[in-house]
Amino acid sequence: MSNIFEYAPAPESRAIVDIKPSYGLFIDGEFVDGTGKAFKTVNPATEEVLAEVAEASDADVDAAVKAARRAYTRVWSRMSGSERAKYLYRIARIIQERGRELAVLESIDNGKPIKESRDVDIPVVAAHFFYYAGWADKLKYSGFGETPLGVAGQVIPWNFPLLMLAWKIAPALACGNTVVLKPAETTPLTALLFAEICQQADLPPGVVNIVTGAGDTGRAIVSHPDVDKVAFTGSTDVGKAIARAVAGTNKKVTLELGGKAANIVFDDAPLDQAVEGIVNGIFFNQGHVCCAGSRLLVQESVADEVMERLKRRMATLRVGDPLDKNTDVGAINSAEQLAKIRELSDIGEAEGAERWSAPCDLPANGYWFAPTVFTGVSQAHRIAREEIFGPVLSVLTFRTPSEAIEKANNTPFGLSAGVWTDKGSRILSMANRLRAGVVWANTFNKFDPTSPFGGYKESGYGREGGRHGLEGYLKGEDS
Repeated sequence: MSNIFEYAPAPESRAIVDIKPSYGLFIDGEFVDGTGKAFKTVNPATEEVLAEVAEASDADVDAAVKAARRAYTRVWSRMSGSERAKYLYRIARIIQERGRELAVLESIDNGKPIKESRDVDIPVVAAHFFYYAGWADKLKYSGFGETPLGVAGQVIPWNFPLLMLAWKIAPALACGNTVVLKPAETTPLTALLFAEICQQADLPPGVVNIVTGAGDTGRAIVSHPDVDKVAFTGSTDVGKAIARAVAGTNKKVTLELGGKAANIVFDDAPLDQAVEGIVNGIFFNQGHVCCAGSRLLVQESVADEVMERLKRRMATLRVGDPLDKNTDVGAINSAEQLAKIRELSDIGEAEGAERWSAPCDLPANGYWFAPTVFTGVSQAHRIAREEIFGPVLSVLTFRTPSEAIEKANNTPFGLSAGVWTDKGSRILSMANRLRAGVVWANTFNKFDPTSPFGGYKESGYGREGGRHGLEGYLKGEDS
């Protein structure tokens, strides 16, 4: 059975992107050869090797930190906020000017649909630099002081490579810090293109340094004695390891970790709108979203109707070439992630949940997984407790608001939640009782640079975005 609607392919051209055969490290304003090995970055939609990328050694990380310290001491911390703002505004404008190039490269290296990278990721990246540029000369009004920390070591994930970079770098620079950032090993290319943008913006050498590599490179950044701030987005297990590594030091830390968000639909919700929110909550970016609405809680009286509408909507989702403008669900980012999604989905079926996958023809090459929903799920099932980080939805039912709250909070995570109802008083009541950093009302996955984002419990601590996002990069008024 094929999708209900068929479309003629509408691929975005790759011609705008110039992918080099090999990439070095960006240290002290220049691209340099690494002293370590090299690794390959792969197009997950085709398994095509895109480029060889330098893997930063401990010595390379040390050189990057030293460059960041020199830039902090001699230039960046001495510069007025209004002067720093000029650089941030310039970077934001260049991102807009080169937006198509960045979007295409992001989709090639990550696997996400071009309409998401073009219409969501890149505009929000530019918006973050514009927003924090506005804060650079107004830090005295932030409530967190005006004194920067120094050198920020930042490690970001592969699900939103450029967006996570913007969440980290923009507030750090606005506050007067310098940066050593490591992108994920499977998605380094847009970070390296951002390094070119820093050169194009004439950012002083050493203010931003990009070192590529895997876990060892990240550990070298986190453990470096001259790093004053650690910012990490990624898995809860790695976040716990980072928290242990920095314990007993003076390093400031923010961690944005895993999630298992509840998307709660009441019987008075606008159901068609809710179904769109469910689809956006779990299938956006192939479910590679830490705040994905991966647990759907539906009030019993409308559960059958919601599932009927949801399956009908899922059957229209187009899975395929990320560069096709019609594609709704792109490629899974890596073979390793695909194996994890398959394993947990098979476990869900073995535990007795009923599995249904959207009818679609998956490409022969690359890493693909059809949008999938499990019904008959209990709170004891692993697919209801563990983060799958893929296009897999677990459906549970509830009768009363209290039961919905109990089930929603029955998780070690606390990053986000969604509430769908016609009653404003119920939304406020639910939001106050849900242990989640972000609660969306009659929508899901809406992000804005003016709004803080972060979690509770095993979803981490600290906030990114908004005025609150400045706190992690300033010493505080009493320091």
